[in-house]
Amino acid sequence: MEHDQSAMMDNDRVLHFEGIHNFRDYGGYHARAGRLARGRLWRSGQHAGATAADLARVRDLGIATVIDLRGDSERAAYPCLRHADFAGEVLFEPGETASMQGQAAHAEAADRIRTPADARDRMIRLYQGMPFRGVLTATFALYGRALATQATPSLLHCLAGKDRTGLGAALVHHLLGVHHDDLMADYLLTNTAGNIEARIASQSHSLADMGLSDAAMRVVLGVEAVYLDTAFAAIRDRHGSVEAYAHEVLGIGPARIAAMEARLVD
Repeated sequence: MEHDQSAMMDNDRVLHFEGIHNFRDYGGYHARAGRLARGRLWRSGQHAGATAADLARVRDLGIATVIDLRGDSERAAYPCLRHADFAGEVLFEPGETASMQGQAAHAEAADRIRTPADARDRMIRLYQGMPFRGVLTATFALYGRALATQATPSLLHCLAGKDRTGLGAALVHHLLGVHHDDLMADYLLTNTAGNIEARIASQSHSLADMGLSDAAMRVVLGVEAVYLDTAFAAIRDRHGSVEAYAHEVLGIGPARIAAMEARLVD
């Protein structure tokens, strides 16, 4: 695997919107079979606050498949807006993808947190279990099937676009042979992508109601390498390898990975 330092530092992959946060292209990295195409692998937070201009820009990206990693309660509370011309497919497994009904992963982690150290420990525990949540893994499986059968652009998103989406994107990167340093750099791009203060402001009210300090809130709303490393370690502990996990849990075996490569590698 080739480490793609230039792609890792390339922030033109981040698109800036008025009401959609953390929207970016996670293609373009060197992978096992070549360089991942740009403009086909998109990821973001929710679109409930999208403006008309935002929706027009998303439409112009030609996204034909949206994979919604949120649970049913989140979709009911924050329905995503779509452009009138959107004729694509929205994929999700019915049910809850967070263990506490109606909460995003980071909001779930915020329960009973008072200090930044509490926040970090809670996020680490969250990532230990996240790869094994049945509704979430079933939606990851839908994503893998879509990537293996469709060559059109897709969008992966959850509420904040950082935890469930971050794990899903990292799994795709790993299975396609993206260097771990590039995979991690893309994951950590959440901390600098777009208008960070606006993203924090959009989610801080509910977290402040839980009694979080500003410092603890920023830990919960950011990402750290140890979180993703924890998820991958938990996967390897239970299944031996990420590839075995993908095959056994997500239905993404060697044939499906080869099909994904055929559609996603230039």
